[in-house]
Amino acid sequence: MDILEKAKEIFGLEGSELKPIAEHEGGRNRVFVCSKDGEKKYVLRISELSDRSMEDYLAEAEYIRFLAENGASVADVIPSPSGALVERIGDTFVCLFEHAKGMLMFDNGYRYREGAPLEEYFYNVGKTIGRIHKLSKEYEPSHKRMSYFDKYNMEYIEQLIPDTYGELKKAIAKRIEEFRKLPVNDDVFGMVHFDYCDGNYHVDMSSGDITVFDFDNCIFCWYVFDLAHTWTHGIGWCQFEPDPKKRVAFMEHYFDTVLEGYRSETDVSEDMLSKLQLFIDMTLIESIVDEFECASREGEEVDEEDIGQAAFCLVNDIPLLGIGGY
Repeated sequence: MDILEKAKEIFGLEGSELKPIAEHEGGRNRVFVCSKDGEKKYVLRISELSDRSMEDYLAEAEYIRFLAENGASVADVIPSPSGALVERIGDTFVCLFEHAKGMLMFDNGYRYREGAPLEEYFYNVGKTIGRIHKLSKEYEPSHKRMSYFDKYNMEYIEQLIPDTYGELKKAIAKRIEEFRKLPVNDDVFGMVHFDYCDGNYHVDMSSGDITVFDFDNCIFCWYVFDLAHTWTHGIGWCQFEPDPKKRVAFMEHYFDTVLEGYRSETDVSEDMLSKLQLFIDMTLIESIVDEFECASREGEEVDEEDIGQAAFCLVNDIPLLGIGGY
């Protein structure tokens, strides 16, 4: 019996229709939407990653369950009939999740719900992650996830990124030195999603409610990282505006609205927000490291276009990803 059939048996999904979700670039799991006789949908994830342990998966599942039980809008993890949040089949780890209500913004052509202003969406983006962070500040895990410097340190980056990228590695080292000066306490540092973007949540087009999924990269980090991630992904709303002043004005309005929603759930200090550029750089480093990791797994070289903008901004100290011009 192959892994997929065994997973179906373990979770009582025999006879279910399984539709594979197309892998996105850098994706490392096999994911299927499950439905049976038109009943409630679920998402089955099959993970065969050599760098993850049962402890990692249990920590992720425990965190999701905590969030769901305490009112965060997340796609909850569903235990197997035996009560396990994570099932192991040989070296493979299998989890079952609720199917998030709504749809991807991408699948709706990035059109928001009819009759509602786009500002409502921006507000809800902030409010949803704000609720998650509020709960993270109360969270006391029994299973351990990675903390930021466990991975993002120069020893690892020196091994990962070839010496031909010397200027880039110097730029990353400079930022990591600054990251190490940041405060680390319960108000500013805790479990974060680490990939909070419109590819990892559904929007209910009848209400505007957002349901978050894919906590595969969750990590202990600064809460402002998730906010900076919303900033970098918000650029898509103004990227074709030719006037750099209008782009900057749009992003200020966008992020102010995200923060309004965020602060309706939890606080973020002005001191941490004043370091937004540093956290934008942190998101760029995350994306660059991810590209090099993907290339290494495939035995390929990094496509320069995939890191070009991020690397250029880091090396040349270009603020705000260049939206205000160079």
